Amino acid sequence: MSTTHDTTPYGAFPGTRPRRLRVNPAMRRMVSETRLHPAELILPAFVAEGVSEPLPLASMPGVVQHTRDSLRKAAVEAVEAGVGAIMLYGVPEESKKDAIGSPGTDPDGILQVALRDVRSEVGDDLIVMSDLCLDEHTDHGHCGVLDAEGRVDNDATLERYAEMARVQADAGAHVLGTSGMMDGQVGVARAALDGIGRQDVSILAYTAKYASAFYGPFREAVASSLKGDRKTYQQDPANAREALRELALDLAEGADMVMVKPALPYLDILRRIADETDVPVAAYQVSGEYSMVEAAAANGWIDRDRAIMETLTSVRRAGAGMILTYWATEVAQWLNRGDLG
Repeated sequence: MSTTHDTTPYGAFPGTRPRRLRVNPAMRRMVSETRLHPAELILPAFVAEGVSEPLPLASMPGVVQHTRDSLRKAAVEAVEAGVGAIMLYGVPEESKKDAIGSPGTDPDGILQVALRDVRSEVGDDLIVMSDLCLDEHTDHGHCGVLDAEGRVDNDATLERYAEMARVQADAGAHVLGTSGMMDGQVGVARAALDGIGRQDVSILAYTAKYASAFYGPFREAVASSLKGDRKTYQQDPANAREALRELALDLAEGADMVMVKPALPYLDILRRIADETDVPVAAYQVSGEYSMVEAAAANGWIDRDRAIMETLTSVRRAGAGMILTYWATEVAQWLNRGDLG
């Protein structure tokens, strides 16, 4: 007795069975199209001036404001896990902040001190990146200096960025992250570096940095003094073509790498930028993305580890060759053990 099946152009149904390639973990690993590697992960880290022990952040469970000593240890741990880079943010004492962000250009400011600390600890075994922006250092919390009417003065800010570029390079940064979203910031930083003979220092342009609600927990992490918003210089979440215009400008000004921030709400932008450029592309899984997963997991609503890996894989799949994530060291350790790779 024969059994009759509906036929299709592909033969007896179901002759084509995609499930054959999902039958067990070994098969799924073999045919996986997107893989994470520890070297693609970048650890953002905060170091606070004048603290005697790491300060936990209420809005970012598991993340701290480091002391200088604990930052050194975190850098060593990242190296041991195979993490590709660390991005440093300095948090000066409140009394030292001023209208022009003086701690950001003081050779003895906390960020510059931290850069020297980390480079002395890990040398070239870990790429050391620094945040080239004034927001952590100003008493008003904006990413630039203000004019007489309280607006961010783009060109006056560029002068401060040039000085920041020089002191951060002198302190040992391998890469400068131009995160302030001022027009012309990449070109000014490149000229400042070249002017002191530091052609070896790279620039990671924050090409598409959106005015996002997902930065909220970061404000606690850097003890931000911000009042108001940054909508006059960060990108409108509604705009996509604008990101490609920013990309063209950053590349023309000498960006070595480009970034999309935040990551998950802007995967479409990430894909478009990755398709448009031949320089390395990064994405920043920002504080709000981190905190949402941690909060949902703490309430038992999601599987924390699987959610972390799924979000990171989605960012990688959308075109990021590098991902800034607060889980960088932890995930690198998982990948090394083969726990969730």
